[in-house]
Amino acid sequence: MPFPEKLSPSDPVPAEHLTPEPESQLPDTRTWFKHGALLVLTFITVTFSGILWVGQTAHAEGFMDMVPEGALFSFIFLLFLASHEFGHYFAAIHHGVRVTLPYFIPVPFGIGTLGAVIRIKEKIEDSRKLFDIGIAGPIAGFVISLATLLYGFMTLPGPEYIYNFEHHEELVAYVEAHGAWPDSPPAVSEESEGTLLFLGDTLLFSFMASFFDNAPPMWEMYHYPFLFAGWLGLFFTALNLMPIGQLDGGHILYSLIGFRRHRTVARLSFGLITLLAGVEVIPFIHELVMEWSGATVVLAVMIWAIILYFLMNRACDGDQRWAAPLWAGSLVLSAGYLFISGDMHQTGSMIWVFWSFFLTFFVGLEHPPARYEQNLTTAQRVLGWSSMVIFVLCISPRPIYITF
Repeated sequence: MPFPEKLSPSDPVPAEHLTPEPESQLPDTRTWFKHGALLVLTFITVTFSGILWVGQTAHAEGFMDMVPEGALFSFIFLLFLASHEFGHYFAAIHHGVRVTLPYFIPVPFGIGTLGAVIRIKEKIEDSRKLFDIGIAGPIAGFVISLATLLYGFMTLPGPEYIYNFEHHEELVAYVEAHGAWPDSPPAVSEESEGTLLFLGDTLLFSFMASFFDNAPPMWEMYHYPFLFAGWLGLFFTALNLMPIGQLDGGHILYSLIGFRRHRTVARLSFGLITLLAGVEVIPFIHELVMEWSGATVVLAVMIWAIILYFLMNRACDGDQRWAAPLWAGSLVLSAGYLFISGDMHQTGSMIWVFWSFFLTFFVGLEHPPARYEQNLTTAQRVLGWSSMVIFVLCISPRPIYITF
């Protein structure tokens, strides 16, 4: 693709692109009210969704009795979101870049929110500014999530905490008999309709949990507000650090290695994401079609192959030198994993399917080149590569999945 005019790292950069005189960006009353209202509404939706996750149903006479538990989870998780977005916000203010306050996005399902975003009101032409603004959010959010998990683990109750939740009869009996968590989940109750929800482990979460004997298994961890909010914070941080397009990780890696090498990494990363999407969606399609077709596994793979081809072709801008091998590799590896592992009776949260479409149609894989590219300082490079390590430590290939 054609490059706009750029300066080399050794060329002088106009002063107005490096140290602009910051303009007053104080929001007016109407703006504060609009963003505040979204925050309050998001707090409400996350609170009521949180009740479904952390609400201690065994001792509650009604839904409203569990509001304090849901509100605690909501406060912890929104603290993470606010820290992430205000990290971007204050970095932008520092560099004199016009930016909005965070928009919190409430939804009446899942965890009660789709997150939060800020809007940059101007194109950032300087790669150092781009780096600083891109990395400030993930680092701020990571610190809050890490502190949340540390507090959660250090104040962890014993396994008998599970007595506070209904429909855990088999597990309660095991804990009463042994005083510890079982190595594998017991049989699920009829009320759960034969399913069991798992949260995906991560390298960092697993490392931290190894120091605490009472750490709950990943199939019960979501009952603990601090652990669940901290886990979500780490995972959301990892999603933002994916080195693709204009995600935070895309800004960071582009500033570290430049346009052409970033494009290569971004396309390979997208191939990996679609591989994970295939592991999620093929069992899901299999369950949908098994009522009216005998060759359900083959049919499920074929349906995903067609969808994946159009996604890959669109994401790679029709470049078959990339699209064809990525398509074939992603399909073969995802189908091969399911065949070898026998995981056709586990369905994921479809988060990687969602991100495959989101990256293809809304984000794009390539990072547009900045007009003024500069070498990063040593401190910036260390911080940048550290953020890539954080991405590896916090990502989960199967973040949420259900066995049935």
